[in-house]
Amino acid sequence: MISYLRSILSDSSRKMFLMILVLLSPVTLFAAGGQVPSLGPVRIEFIIFGLILLGVALFHNQTFWVAVIGLSVLITFKLLFDHGFHFGEHMWGENSLTDQLIDKGMRQGEWGIILNLTGLLLGFAILSKIFEESGVPDVLPRFLPDDWKGPFILLVFVFVLSSFLDNIAAALIGGTIALVVFRKKVHIGYIAAIVAASNAGGSGSVVGDTTTTMMWIDGVSALNVFHGFIAAGTALLFFAWFAAHQQDKYQSIHKEGDMSVKIDWLKIFNVALILAGAIISNILYDMPALGVWIAIVIGAAIRPVPWKEVPGAIKGTIFLLCLVFCASLMPVEELPDASWVTAFSLGFLSAVFDNIPLTKLCLEQGHYDWGMLAYSVGFGGSMIWFGSSAGVAITNKFPEGRNVFSWVKNGWHVTVAYVIGFFVLLLTMGWEPADNKEHKIVDCPVPGCPMAGQNEAVKESGAPGGVVSHLHTGDKF
Repeated sequence: MISYLRSILSDSSRKMFLMILVLLSPVTLFAAGGQVPSLGPVRIEFIIFGLILLGVALFHNQTFWVAVIGLSVLITFKLLFDHGFHFGEHMWGENSLTDQLIDKGMRQGEWGIILNLTGLLLGFAILSKIFEESGVPDVLPRFLPDDWKGPFILLVFVFVLSSFLDNIAAALIGGTIALVVFRKKVHIGYIAAIVAASNAGGSGSVVGDTTTTMMWIDGVSALNVFHGFIAAGTALLFFAWFAAHQQDKYQSIHKEGDMSVKIDWLKIFNVALILAGAIISNILYDMPALGVWIAIVIGAAIRPVPWKEVPGAIKGTIFLLCLVFCASLMPVEELPDASWVTAFSLGFLSAVFDNIPLTKLCLEQGHYDWGMLAYSVGFGGSMIWFGSSAGVAITNKFPEGRNVFSWVKNGWHVTVAYVIGFFVLLLTMGWEPADNKEHKIVDCPVPGCPMAGQNEAVKESGAPGGVVSHLHTGDKF
């Protein structure tokens, strides 16, 4: 019987069948209880999610099916054993969809994040192809140095670009340029560095990353995020130096480009139109994907749209959406007290756990140093390829990047850069929590918080509390 099953199942099918059994094993061990199953203090959801991530790491050629099967098992588990879980409410929230569409402040559930990521990943795949066809990547070798400084400058360019663009767009543009100037021979360590540069660039800008934009919307001052650039800039100098030497040794820039290539300025206009649409829609409606697709439709009247890029990006998009949705199903109702240790740890957690729900939890908790947190959850996702949407997007162009072990081994400088950048920021600026809408520093209950107990001290002295609230808001100027 066993030999018969082996004969009808391919090797990949056997791996997937084994993966299903592994994912289901925690459920079968604890399904008899009446409460949500757990292994000691650990809920089974975390075990299933950990097995999914392990499957992605081990079966890097089957990551799509690992994610799809893992999400299916996790949703089934939640529906069967977690009586407090309601799929419709989790997906759409309690407010009517019409109200959520009209007023972004009433938006609930996961549908907004899912729709936005889908639109961005597919839309920016089109953008990167338009940029490639514009001729700009072909003429860049004429201007970039032909030694290690060439790939170094390219990473700095991606960093600057992502300070005002979405990190997905910055990573794809950087990857597109790299494919051309290095003649399709890009070192995996350099691929990791492109992702790291795109994530680092948005760390100090409230329009450069989804997480920092979330902070801005929740009342965090742009000045209280800006100092994240201290850590991000330090990290960039470190990993870019090593990655540039890796790439130059692997494949240097070829200066003898095609001198007959001319830039198609109308395609460059379409690229600028899409990027402007993303920024404007993000600011006005908290949905950059909407602006991207409006711009793509408008640009179709100027130049043909490379629609053939969409099918190739669908698989990677579904993979990321599955992981994001899995992360949203985790019962992480609270985090440890806000501190620099917590922020530092969240950087490593964001390498495997989507940074959007992490940021949401931190905003609900309050009393964080927002620039430090922005750097941690933003840059931390660069350590593993599926830790950020930029990493998933770029591996559609570089499938070899989906090998977790190869990514970590060759991109070691990204992990080290994260640690160095974090502690440079901590030593220069210290831990400086700041306000958001719901949490004021004068009411900070966290032990060790610089302003903890100030409000009570003012009340005891008889001074008007409003004076302290005005003077000590945690803002940095």
